[in-house]
Amino acid sequence: MRGGQPAAVDAHPQHEELVVQLLRGQDGRAVEKITAAGGRAVAVGADVSDEAQAEAAVARVARELGAPAILVNNAGVLRDNLLFKMTAADWDTVMNVHLRGSFLMTRAVQKHMVDAGWGRIVNLSSSSALGNRGQANYSAAKAGLQGFTKTLAIELGRFGITANAVAPGFIATEMTKATAERVKMGFEEFKAAAATQIPVQRVGEPEDIANAIAFFTGEAAGFVSGQVLYVAGGPLD
Repeated sequence: MRGGQPAAVDAHPQHEELVVQLLRGQDGRAVEKITAAGGRAVAVGADVSDEAQAEAAVARVARELGAPAILVNNAGVLRDNLLFKMTAADWDTVMNVHLRGSFLMTRAVQKHMVDAGWGRIVNLSSSSALGNRGQANYSAAKAGLQGFTKTLAIELGRFGITANAVAPGFIATEMTKATAERVKMGFEEFKAAAATQIPVQRVGEPEDIANAIAFFTGEAAGFVSGQVLYVAGGPLD
């Protein structure tokens, strides 16, 4: 399970140099990039849907970098198919990574935030939460994350913790590239076709999502909680 590309965020002053990325594969490069910029980082490989691994990952972060103050739940997988072709394993895999993984990571991290009296949680939802053909599992998981986010905001607000969700539209990532391959289209052609349906006439880039996350994780967003921000180049309901 992989998260998105690393994003530099403006964090709480006591934690601004601590950046953590949970993923498999490119973790070494991410750490090098962060440390070269003067930050401190640790790359932790973990299956976020596994309770023991999630707890161990957070414990390692707390041990090596200090108590985590910001959590961005961005691990994700795709198992797209039409409903009549979708297997129970396809459903369970997507639900386990997106929903169960976000639950386990948040539960493990929130205790540190409560003790500190400050925290920021950002969950990555999607425009697919509004429904998308061939993504019954993914759409349900991303819609579930929105309800999860609002409930976190209600439960944790009294402890100085905010919870918000960012819901990307079409973003040029490895996941959308894989979708293009699945439908047998070149990625550039796939992006160009998508851009014609977006009011700003371009697809999104990872930096567009990083900017939204940076806002939610900063001090300036201390009175913003329980919100879902669609970053999709146009209005979505």
